[in-house]
Amino acid sequence: MFNMLRQRYLDILASVYIYNEHRGYTSIDRVLEAVRACCPDDHQFIAEVEKHRADERKHYVMFKRWFELKGSRPFKVDRTCGHIDRFVEIMFGRGIDALDTQAIIANKDQFERLCRVIMLTEQRGMRQVDVLLKSPLVKSDPVMMKIFRIIERDEPSHWQPYQAWLERTGRKPASWIERAVDFWIHRELLLFKIPALYLNPWLGRQSDWADAGEVPTGAFAV
Repeated sequence: MFNMLRQRYLDILASVYIYNEHRGYTSIDRVLEAVRACCPDDHQFIAEVEKHRADERKHYVMFKRWFELKGSRPFKVDRTCGHIDRFVEIMFGRGIDALDTQAIIANKDQFERLCRVIMLTEQRGMRQVDVLLKSPLVKSDPVMMKIFRIIERDEPSHWQPYQAWLERTGRKPASWIERAVDFWIHRELLLFKIPALYLNPWLGRQSDWADAGEVPTGAFAV
């Protein structure tokens, strides 16, 4: 019974992560477009965002492989469990897919806000990985531990470029409102949404992978 409950928790956790990793790398395509337009001469910043995108894709593939090794698919998780989805919706008044990239490029305040939202999201993710690496439930799965060790190594390079750009260009730091929103989204996910998924006996699994139909850009095995 304990093994069954433990495995369900790990399945829920991996399902939330694989959703967020997929939303991460697909959303960064828009960020890259904005960065290249707003900072065409900042080649270091552009390269760092390109690496961020590649890492998010790599993390998605690792979780996908985790499920494949178990012979299963992720649970059906939607944008209500996506940190970046919720953050963008609150701060911009619309979902990621509805963001007007050209409007963000044309408005420096919106571009700055987008950089701060990404920075805070990735900083939150780094702190959460530190917590998970100490979890006995996660430690019970060697493959998942390996995945989170890789994420731990990659995570600083995901928020530092945005913070560095904000600082070196004299832009506004994250406001207390932005930090409060980030805190609430995280607590909402931990205290309400993940438990609700765990306790839902009718929660189904995805019928296909989120990246089905995408052109492969490389693989990463665990």
